[in-house]
Amino acid sequence: MINTILFDLDGTLLPMSFEKFMKLYFKFLGKHLEDSIDPSKITDIMMECTTVMVGNTEPILNQEVFMEKFSELVEVNGEDYLSKFNEFYDNEFQEVKNSTWQNSDILASVKLLKEKGYTLVLATNPLFPMIANHHRIRWAGLNPSDFIYISSFEKNYYCKPNLEYYKEVLSAINKKPTECMMVGNDAYEDMISGKLGVETYLITDCLVNRYDLELKADHIGTYRDFNNFVKSFKK
Repeated sequence: MINTILFDLDGTLLPMSFEKFMKLYFKFLGKHLEDSIDPSKITDIMMECTTVMVGNTEPILNQEVFMEKFSELVEVNGEDYLSKFNEFYDNEFQEVKNSTWQNSDILASVKLLKEKGYTLVLATNPLFPMIANHHRIRWAGLNPSDFIYISSFEKNYYCKPNLEYYKEVLSAINKKPTECMMVGNDAYEDMISGKLGVETYLITDCLVNRYDLELKADHIGTYRDFNNFVKSFKK
């Protein structure tokens, strides 16, 4: 029986223009680090570090994998940059909010699920530190306290679409796959959780289908469809 809902963040709880989000993100991060890194190189550096982190299959924290590659590329002690990144997320990162908006249907769905007693988990791809996740949760019109667990850059060892990421989350919240539903907008990275026996709901408003896959999920619909769907949930 489903008693726990795992939500993706970007494009799911937080509607956004992904292209605009990335453009603004790298623009303002480049400005923040321009005293030590050529802004024209920041996109390539961050993307290469992220690619290595996503591809990691060893039980090493995402932050460690990322910063090791970052140190190699910028030829500095990457750990020294952690405070710089945190400063960025508490300041210039707020400009990136302009690429996002709120959706009343998904907010109503979260509220209703809480009222009905469901456990809510933020199963966002742990590419960002917790400080950035908290900001984006608030941009969505929600609070970090709405979730019993939030995955993050410094807490998790794997990334989507690695099934080990989902196993890691399920272990942390002490839930069986059959107790959970994954709600996300990525046809591959979110819906792959179904291979573990997790029920899946694909939100199509900000659909990501980079591999042009046939859309496969237990349920597929818009924010409005999902809101109608959860109205039928038992307490």
